[in-house]
Amino acid sequence: MNIDTIELKQQQLTYPQLRKTQQYLMPARLTGNSGQPNGYDIYPVAPLGAGKIFTGFDTLADYIIKTKAVLIDGFGGVFWDKVQQQLQSCFNDKDLSVNWIYTETFLKPTGEIDALVKPFLGADDSVWGTKATFDLIDLFEPAIEQQVPDAKFDINIVIGTGAALAGWASPIIYLDVPKNEIQFRMRARSITNLGNAKVAEPFQMYKRFYFVDWVLLNQHKKNILNRIAVMADAQWPETINWMYQQDLEAGLDQLSRSVLRVRPWFEPGAWGGQWMKEHIDGLNKDVVNLAWSFELIVPENGLVFESDGNLLEVSFDTIMFSNNQHILGKHAARFGDEFPIRFDFLDTYKGGNLSIQCHPALNYIQENFGENITQDETYYILDCDDNANVYLGFQEDIDPSDFRLALEESQETGKAIDIEEYVQIHNAKKHDLFLIPNGTVHSAGAGNLVLEISATPYIFTFKMYDWVRLDLDGKPRPINIEHAFNNLDFSRKGDKVQQELISKPQVIESAPGYQLVHLPTHADHFYDVHRLEFDSSVTVNTDNTCHVLMLVEGQTILLQTADGTQKQFAYAETFVVPAAAGSYKLTNTGSGRAKVIKAFLK
Repeated sequence: MNIDTIELKQQQLTYPQLRKTQQYLMPARLTGNSGQPNGYDIYPVAPLGAGKIFTGFDTLADYIIKTKAVLIDGFGGVFWDKVQQQLQSCFNDKDLSVNWIYTETFLKPTGEIDALVKPFLGADDSVWGTKATFDLIDLFEPAIEQQVPDAKFDINIVIGTGAALAGWASPIIYLDVPKNEIQFRMRARSITNLGNAKVAEPFQMYKRFYFVDWVLLNQHKKNILNRIAVMADAQWPETINWMYQQDLEAGLDQLSRSVLRVRPWFEPGAWGGQWMKEHIDGLNKDVVNLAWSFELIVPENGLVFESDGNLLEVSFDTIMFSNNQHILGKHAARFGDEFPIRFDFLDTYKGGNLSIQCHPALNYIQENFGENITQDETYYILDCDDNANVYLGFQEDIDPSDFRLALEESQETGKAIDIEEYVQIHNAKKHDLFLIPNGTVHSAGAGNLVLEISATPYIFTFKMYDWVRLDLDGKPRPINIEHAFNNLDFSRKGDKVQQELISKPQVIESAPGYQLVHLPTHADHFYDVHRLEFDSSVTVNTDNTCHVLMLVEGQTILLQTADGTQKQFAYAETFVVPAAAGSYKLTNTGSGRAKVIKAFLK
């Protein structure tokens, strides 16, 4: 959808004290000419039809007035004081008395909560913890469950995270906040963690969000999803958009049977490049670089619905809680609510090298961090310059002790090392696929736009060497040599790297104007990759499994699912066809041959 850039910049500059980022706040309402653009769309929406999304605190207040008693629950990171003030102003206009009951008053003392949380936060200087195994209610005193409406007031409201724990037989209004906005608020120190009155360093707050807050709040949201009467989007400090639960359910059900695309978001980084800045419209071009695009990292992406131009975003896990069988088909029993495949961009074009790194083995990530699956990755080269390369696998004569000593000395002295003495470097070309099962030493070199096709976990990167540079805040990034050496597979070296870690494309189907190319993944990968290449159109069966797709060559394609849903996608846009779609047709609507990557579970 087309959005007025001037309006976006005004929105961005309005709230610098509330959100620390150079990325724009998604508008609450579409402006300008609507319609699918020919280029990459940073605000993809799922239309619901007219009259489904309402805007403004006054309309929500009218709903509450009719209901008389409500529970206003929501995710962590909501500006609860602003919500209360806006609603109170609406009630004042109608001279109504309100009994406000704040969930924060029922939180256990900070010391008790800190003691409960501490075992899941790991070492103070570590960026990792372990996923919490207690419940949201454990943060509260029993009195929260003993609240009752007071008949002396016109309106009774329990407000705050955990409001549904009060147990009233009253409608739940749930306020969602996108994960990227939570992080922007966290960095601005305008919010803090559950049950913690003090702000901390951003990496410490993020660690607590990831391993504690989000675990508790996702489970709580799942527990109450069928009781929610109103879903609201609270990412805008001065307004709110909301919809009735039955319309949300219908929208999620439609997406789960046809096609969906999450809202991507973008971040600069120490090694970031210029490809996304140069090729994707609507982004703030004043940033120094862009390193990542969260194309489909679903623990932190949302789905955006649209009605009458009004937008409303819900976290992706909402569709997994309600429709995981439709999404994953025959693999739902294995993965449950967890969407197992991720797509993201690593932009080193006119940028720098990623750190030399590896990822944890399956048993290691399960035992140490509480994850279910590990970070088995691939690098698909979407675009690159003539000098691009990828670091992958060890040299034949690698001596682990010498390698570790060199890394530790570099870490202590700040002196650069010749990493190619230890790690192989490979020329990267457009459409190459490099295989990175857990334990493999690797890095994306400068000059690439990498489409990272991977299992979903995404923060468990053990950096060994970071080119003795500082991050964008002028600080060294954490180096994790001990973790890395607990996981490195030193058998992935020499000729074995070329044989086993660089995919060898195979044409497995062909017809005039069409071929299906298999890009085999490693035996450790639980997903596989195909590339559909066609001049006009091709029809694909889902075979009761989910497909994650991207147009990697060409301008645009039109997708039509078996139920008649049609959606156009541009170059480099990620989209998902759920298992329940049954089949879909892709039509090339640009010039030249279209090439579409398809990742799917084995």
